[in-house]
Amino acid sequence: MSAPKKLYIKTYGCQMNVYDSERMAEALGGEGYVPTESAADADMILLNTCHIREKAAEKVYSELGRYKGLKAEKPDLKIGVAGCVAQAEGAEIMRRQPMVDLVVGPQSYHRLPELEARARDGQKALDTDFPEEDKFDHLKARPKARRGPTAFLTVQEGCDKFCAFCVVPYTRGAEVSRPADRILSEARDLVERGVREITLLGQNVNAYHGHERGLAGLIRALAGIDGLARIRFTTSHPNDMDDELIAAHGDCEKLMPYLHLPVQSGSDHILKRMNRQHTRAQYFDIIDRLRKVRPDLHLSGDFIVGFPEETEADFEDTLDLIERVGYGSAFSFKYSTRPGTPAAERAQLDEEVKDARLQRLQALLTRQQRALQDAMVGREVSVLFEKPGRLPGQMVGKSEYLHAVHVAADGLAAGDLRRVRVVESGPNSLKGVLV
Repeated sequence: MSAPKKLYIKTYGCQMNVYDSERMAEALGGEGYVPTESAADADMILLNTCHIREKAAEKVYSELGRYKGLKAEKPDLKIGVAGCVAQAEGAEIMRRQPMVDLVVGPQSYHRLPELEARARDGQKALDTDFPEEDKFDHLKARPKARRGPTAFLTVQEGCDKFCAFCVVPYTRGAEVSRPADRILSEARDLVERGVREITLLGQNVNAYHGHERGLAGLIRALAGIDGLARIRFTTSHPNDMDDELIAAHGDCEKLMPYLHLPVQSGSDHILKRMNRQHTRAQYFDIIDRLRKVRPDLHLSGDFIVGFPEETEADFEDTLDLIERVGYGSAFSFKYSTRPGTPAAERAQLDEEVKDARLQRLQALLTRQQRALQDAMVGREVSVLFEKPGRLPGQMVGKSEYLHAVHVAADGLAAGDLRRVRVVESGPNSLKGVLV
């Protein structure tokens, strides 16, 4: 019996890429591959890339350059590039880095076994099509190995919004929703293997339409699964936050009181230029309605500063929005161009202006986040423990608000869901004691 081949996957970007990497490993597992944590030990290296961040493609080429020596030492080593940079760059990747054996887009990775076989035969394998068939229909059933207490589950892919700064519609394609019955079947399988919390994923997850009542209907159906204790979802678009989904935040106990709802800017002028198709007033209205049904809701957001044409007054509108909403966490970035997007063709702001605005915005967000975290001291929270902490006898988990919480107590194990009283707030986590 031949020794198993070893697969090393490096994942960039969002939770959807984490989920995709798991499925890629499962697809290649059927071809005799087992995971390894070391590129040096691998028979195949697979980079699952993201095109959202600045200079994403150049970072991939830089990473590939690090493997040249390894490829020279191990001529049979196969190197692949998957994900959104693969979709955007296609054959250019192989032209610039001839050592790359296969390139596969995010909608085609169910074909990895076929592409791997071609690469093993000495052929270059490229697939960046948007196939008619659903990749999830062609992936093998997930293996029955025991899982950790949390899992991601992709329910929706693609985007029809065409924000002026974003490449997702071009790399992930149009919005597509998976049928609810298949999602429920996969969720039940995950729960049977030890998962207690599932995060539903999508580029615009609340645009999900695979259930007759949308994402809210899917969440309510998932809530009926015995053993599933918690449900989350990300990432949402304000335009798809419908009445039923807002209501679910108030009456579905398993839906956690945490919502990532990107707004990007607080200026109506910039929102229009971004093609966000909503106003700041509409965003405030959504927040007000959510907090009416769930007053303790913690909000997270995304912000882009230095978008083309952003004036100081536009930026002040963003700071004002942040002050009014109050965020428990947030992601913020300087605008950077993405070739092929409308905003890339516009006059750009000076980097010094972008840097200064980003520092001001992040300082405000940091103050908000720390104040909200400090306000947790003395409160009781529900913690799903996930792994041992850095200290002996310590376990770390997440509260319903997605705060990291560490507790020193005997007998705790991954998967335990316990009430905890918060006794201390640190820079990045809370300390608690069991109630």
